[in-house]
Amino acid sequence: MRIRPLAVALVAPLLAVISIGVAAEANVPPPPTGWTTVWSDDFDGPSGSLPSGSNWIIDTGHGYPGGPGNWGTGEIQNYTNSPNNVSLDGAGNLRITPRRDAAGNWTSARIETQRGDFKPPVGGVLAIESRIQMPNVTGDAALGYWPAFWALGSPYRGNYWNWPGIGEFDIMENVNGINSVWGVLHCGVNPGGPCNETTGLGASRACPGSTCQSAFHTYRFEWDTSVSPNQLRWYVDGQQFHSLSQSQFPADTWSNMTSHAGYFVLLNVAIGGAFPDALNGPTPRASTVPDRPMIVDYVAVTAKGGGTTPPTTPPPGGTSAYSTLQAESFGQQSGMGLETTTDTGGGQNLMQIGNGDWALFRGINFGSTAATQFVARVASGAAGGVSGLVEVRLDSRSNAPIGSFAIANTGGWQSWRTVPANMSAVTGTHDVYITFTSGQPADFVNLNWFTFGR
Repeated sequence: MRIRPLAVALVAPLLAVISIGVAAEANVPPPPTGWTTVWSDDFDGPSGSLPSGSNWIIDTGHGYPGGPGNWGTGEIQNYTNSPNNVSLDGAGNLRITPRRDAAGNWTSARIETQRGDFKPPVGGVLAIESRIQMPNVTGDAALGYWPAFWALGSPYRGNYWNWPGIGEFDIMENVNGINSVWGVLHCGVNPGGPCNETTGLGASRACPGSTCQSAFHTYRFEWDTSVSPNQLRWYVDGQQFHSLSQSQFPADTWSNMTSHAGYFVLLNVAIGGAFPDALNGPTPRASTVPDRPMIVDYVAVTAKGGGTTPPTTPPPGGTSAYSTLQAESFGQQSGMGLETTTDTGGGQNLMQIGNGDWALFRGINFGSTAATQFVARVASGAAGGVSGLVEVRLDSRSNAPIGSFAIANTGGWQSWRTVPANMSAVTGTHDVYITFTSGQPADFVNLNWFTFGR
């Protein structure tokens, strides 16, 4: 729900350096020595085609269903899944292009990674990087342009009202064609709080050498858990221009934005809204020209160090179905929240679960000997007469459940019990959907973990 900075502050010194090229690269560059590629997309494909559906979700409309209007920022465009707004160019790039029709209505595009589990390995470092040319438009013609490359905490999916507590890393933001990149952290509470919302904690600087609008530049964010206190760092063309330390934040604020399943990555070009209006508002104007794309060469997520390496895509062999699968490790979810659990082992549980809610767990490996049992750790403080089913579906939410059990009040929302259920025999590796069905609209269960048995 990006509520953007309302003032320009913390401008880093300008450094005279050599520009890093203007042409698209053929492939995602190999990671530096010691780093491993966790996920990437180089946007290869036929001209006019949409970005890979296995990698990206295309957001549409003026907001998430049930979320704040105008994406929470006041931006005015309608996001579409039309190749007119978002498509590959056939030369290894993605183009997100704002358009304006004869009636003055703006359209554009916003995409987000299917994966929502990007976080550092324990004691290691995560980097999120992209090589981008901002829309090549400046001055009055650029008023209202708002391109961005950013990451949002995965618990936002399906909730849409827990911002900014779940965290947001703005790796590259720009407005109104200004030759500057902004890096911003959003966290805590809104308004105010430790991240000074709705502004966030940010810094900006001019792009090195060539302007941000006239050339490609590489924008990078690092989340470093190899040092104590942990650090967050922002770079453009390898030059650091912003950093924040764990020591700057209350412990609960840091935990709320770092202890969940991870982050998903977004690319979009908005038109109008709080940030561009704050600098040159109101925007857009009659002078604003359409059809100037943001051009993206690649996006890459890499990691190094630590004791546990983040999963690659696809995970080698998948995650064992017979391990304890923590509910907060979902890849995607809809309708639920996260909270700290009092159950044995600690961590977090999914909460506020009702009819139609679901969570996706990718690449669960059942092996060659069939699993026939589903076991879940659940709690319920539902009112009398309220109950529902906890179900397992494979590979699609529209597929029939292969197993389920009913649950009603267990004595409280943190009164946990382990419930087994028989299910159809399963082998191989599958995406597992845990779905929830009830005849009543009220929430009926919390989920801490689940596993499978033979």
